[in-house]
Amino acid sequence: MKRKLEDYDEEDFLNDLDFVRMRKYDPNPNSAPATASTDQFVDQFTRHQRYDEPTASTSGSSSHLSSSSYPDRIQFFVRMISQSNTLVLYCKPEDKVKVIHEKILRVTGIPMMEQRLIYQGRQLQWEHSLAECMIRNDASLHLVGRMRSTEHPRVWHLIDELVSTVYRLFKGERGVYLKSVEAMLVEFLDVTTKKDIHANHLASHLNIFQSLCAPAALVMLYMSPHKCNKDLAEKSIRTFITSCKIGLAKPFYSQCAPVMLEFCNLLSRSAAQDDPLYKLCRSSLGSMVEDLRIGRGSRNPDGFNNRMSMIAVKDIFPFVTELANKLTDGSGINLSSNEVRDFAAFLWPVKAAIKDLPDFKGVIPVPMTYTFSCYDDEIKLLFMILFELMEKMKKCLDKVKAEMAMEEKEDSEWDQYLAILKETRGIAKLYQGAEDMFWSNMKPVDVSLRYLIVRYAKRGETYKWLIGHKNLLDFESRRHLVMLLLPEMKDEDEELHEMLIDRSQLLSESFNYISKAKPENLRGGLFMEFNNEEATGPGVLREWFFLVCQEIFNPQNALFIACPNDRRRFFPNPELRSTCFYVFVASKVDPLHLKYFKFAGRVIALALMHKIQVGIMFDRTFFLQLAGLKISLEDIKDADPYFYSSCKQILEMDPVIVDQDVLGLTFVHEIEELGSMKVVELFANGKNIVVNSRNRKEYVELLIQYRFVTSVAKQVVKFAKGYADIVGDEKIQKLIFKTLESEDHDGMLHGSESIISVEDWKLHTEYNGYEETDPQINWFWKIVEEMTAEQRKVLLFFWTSLKHLPVDGFGGLASKLYIYKSNESTNLLPSTHTCFYRICFPAYPSMAVMRQRLNIITQDHVGCSFGTW
Repeated sequence: MKRKLEDYDEEDFLNDLDFVRMRKYDPNPNSAPATASTDQFVDQFTRHQRYDEPTASTSGSSSHLSSSSYPDRIQFFVRMISQSNTLVLYCKPEDKVKVIHEKILRVTGIPMMEQRLIYQGRQLQWEHSLAECMIRNDASLHLVGRMRSTEHPRVWHLIDELVSTVYRLFKGERGVYLKSVEAMLVEFLDVTTKKDIHANHLASHLNIFQSLCAPAALVMLYMSPHKCNKDLAEKSIRTFITSCKIGLAKPFYSQCAPVMLEFCNLLSRSAAQDDPLYKLCRSSLGSMVEDLRIGRGSRNPDGFNNRMSMIAVKDIFPFVTELANKLTDGSGINLSSNEVRDFAAFLWPVKAAIKDLPDFKGVIPVPMTYTFSCYDDEIKLLFMILFELMEKMKKCLDKVKAEMAMEEKEDSEWDQYLAILKETRGIAKLYQGAEDMFWSNMKPVDVSLRYLIVRYAKRGETYKWLIGHKNLLDFESRRHLVMLLLPEMKDEDEELHEMLIDRSQLLSESFNYISKAKPENLRGGLFMEFNNEEATGPGVLREWFFLVCQEIFNPQNALFIACPNDRRRFFPNPELRSTCFYVFVASKVDPLHLKYFKFAGRVIALALMHKIQVGIMFDRTFFLQLAGLKISLEDIKDADPYFYSSCKQILEMDPVIVDQDVLGLTFVHEIEELGSMKVVELFANGKNIVVNSRNRKEYVELLIQYRFVTSVAKQVVKFAKGYADIVGDEKIQKLIFKTLESEDHDGMLHGSESIISVEDWKLHTEYNGYEETDPQINWFWKIVEEMTAEQRKVLLFFWTSLKHLPVDGFGGLASKLYIYKSNESTNLLPSTHTCFYRICFPAYPSMAVMRQRLNIITQDHVGCSFGTW
């Protein structure tokens, strides 16, 4: 049961001080203990040994007498420098504090001048009596090293004064200024969070902060019934959190975790779990421990190991349980986005610690047939949490499936579902068979999963956990995940990479502008202008993308080869000509051909980033290589039908005939180099190995590997490098292609393959100056309906600089299209502002006149680049 503020008194504070485990202070955490006597004490005595007389021997033999035997004596505890030892001593109320120091000397051998006793946040002076110090029966005192024996006396003094002032405030003493606490804390933080602080000094400062019970004192003040005290404590704790987060780099910031853990433990005992300050401390602790390996085999940066060893799995796991219980309680999701993030932050080091166990063999057997050497309770409890989470998320996704079509019923908690699913799947990976069960639960609600991805997946989050199960997704959700991986477009004009291109030198000049630019400049955006033309803006950029891609993939330029059965699909042209099944001009005819492949990779990535459909598709063999996947026989069917047919025939031929060496094949491949034939062995001594029924499968696989992988390896590598320049790095490039199916990439790069729908066109068109019922509008749409598919493409290009619509039609464009009424002469042709998808024409007097004008602009050579801007 939580205590009410008005019930929190001095006795409660003393109990909270007892709760705080005193740490041994060592000004150099990496050094050996300062004195041998302290080590002897640690070795010889255990927690709560009783000493009733000063003559007690250091061997531990003594008579055990209760406090009731000496009614004029006080029993009290002295927590030692070592955090695991406590003395139980007896003194008379009139005895001086010096007597306690003498008893400690006799028991431990620690010199009196090195002893410092702390009670209720203040140092006890030798000349004062126990009664004057208000030491009661069963009180707890703390033994720490003297300030003058440390290299941080100023820090000791600041925190000692801070704790003493806090206690005086709590007691209600007059003449104590609230600002003095804030000033001392700020001064402490200034020296603790300075940029050039040494790792050991930071650890020492934080040790001092804990050793003098500063966290307990501030929490005591926070629980005060007096608002001014409570506000001061809250502000102080928030200042500590903010200063550490802003002033310390990540490795140093993580060293504050033991202090923050103490704040969390104290607040969880004194306040409710929904207390704002407790939630802030818990969240701060999560940010400090995330990415840290705190289990067996953990390795932290130099200088940090000692301090971080004070954080263990048993310290972190209660927060995992607390947040999991809150998450699974009730019918909905009861966690905010910050709490879900905290749940993930605390889970990570727990999972890492489990994986570091020597008896963890990659997966935890279910049912658990043996006890783990460590974390056994946590492992079993985490398994229970997993099943509660899976059951809860299944119900939540069922709800999404039932209500997602009813926008007004959409629940705001839905935006947390993906993050929770990710963490649930992360836990499932630890246990045998649990991940398969997780994905089985997702199958009946895959529609909900897709909806959540499109609606709530955010840039900056990682969705790698979905990639291995992209069969649960559809084109729209996979495309959305890929767009999150691509760089975000910027609107600042000063950051745009400017290009001025001569149409007659389109490919070569585009190559110079794109190849020589720094990748970061290209990611910032492009500004495109054709030489001697007034038109500028996004519409001209869309036109440039379409035209330059047509040139890059034009077979006459020898960079790429079109598939014989589908001239829209392309794969890289090898450097050398193959004479085996298919003859073509080698790409090596251009000395810059490899640089052009890198240029092509940049252009394609930029087109995807700008969401521009350029009418190009990749052959499956090319797509699979970019994804880092193996190519099979069925994958080459479109790239080279004759080669495919020949290989298939070899595999299906009667084994007896093959073994008679009718084919006359060995493990070689012939190519033409500089006008002469060259034989390439598919493996060492391949020319002497005859193809037979037993090795023919290997022969076909090696032939495919050479023909579609080895022969174009340099080209693919360069293309991938150019692509990676734009998306960020090679890992993201491969991740993009692994996220997509080959058909998805076709849709994103080529666009819709359907005939342009006039009805869809009309549905996404608005009017300015015209009404939908005007005769000119009726004539316009009737004429468009009469057009051929190619004429509609040219009209669309004239209007928008796009010849290919997105897969989802006009609804996939950045905005609607517009028809504007112009005041120009009816003798003039229509004009366009392609940047804004706007076509303008006057009120033509008849349908015949309008048809004649539209027929002119739908001629491909006229419609190209006819827009204004």
